[in-house]
Amino acid sequence: MAKKRSVWLPLTLALALAATGCSSTKKDEVPDEPPEVLYQDAQTQLQAGNFIRAAELLEAMDSRYPFGAYSNQVQLDLIYAYYKQDDTARALANIDRFIRLNPNHPSVDYAQYMRGLTNMATDHNFFQELLNIDRTDRDPAYARQAFADFRQLLRQYPDSVYVADARARMVSLKNRLAKYDLAVANFYMKRGAWLAAANRAKFVVQSYPDTDTLRPALKVMAEAYNTLGLTEMANNAEAVLRANFSAG
Repeated sequence: MAKKRSVWLPLTLALALAATGCSSTKKDEVPDEPPEVLYQDAQTQLQAGNFIRAAELLEAMDSRYPFGAYSNQVQLDLIYAYYKQDDTARALANIDRFIRLNPNHPSVDYAQYMRGLTNMATDHNFFQELLNIDRTDRDPAYARQAFADFRQLLRQYPDSVYVADARARMVSLKNRLAKYDLAVANFYMKRGAWLAAANRAKFVVQSYPDTDTLRPALKVMAEAYNTLGLTEMANNAEAVLRANFSAG
């Protein structure tokens, strides 16, 4: 029995040392440099598109110098690095943290803008876009949140340099939301849920009158109301359709 212990003891020690070595290597990936040196290195990595390494450096700075001269900028750069990695969970967590701790910071509008961008990116599905798969029937929760984020930016910081881009993105998001609700209305029609179809189409008409979904939504309303025997409401929908689209 003692002999067996003597065999296993060196092996156990070797494994422990190996594990310690791995841990030490991981821990020492970011060198022990002054904050200005680490920050400059992080900026170099960001500009080169090495977002994973940039995040490692910035995380180290955030841990080692949480109240240093670079602390706020480190947080903002981390948000960007996470966003570029498609690490939306950590990006959003850092955005919320920054806004909560720095409500009056000059760059809080940037954080709010990045919140919209991150939620918009979360809604985006690269593989479906790549394969040209229709995704209008996907739950648009993140698109809706992104729209709300950009709208808040416009309300709270109307003079922000990010307002113009946010406004343009809101147009795209509004079309995304409108197409989803129209897809739901068509889904109800296919299953003979005429009242639900009419109500959802009416919501599209009222909420997104300046999108391409207006015409098909009015057609859904007219057909649904006719099927339900609601002649007056069907006639009203058809009248609006004719008034806006002469071809009917």
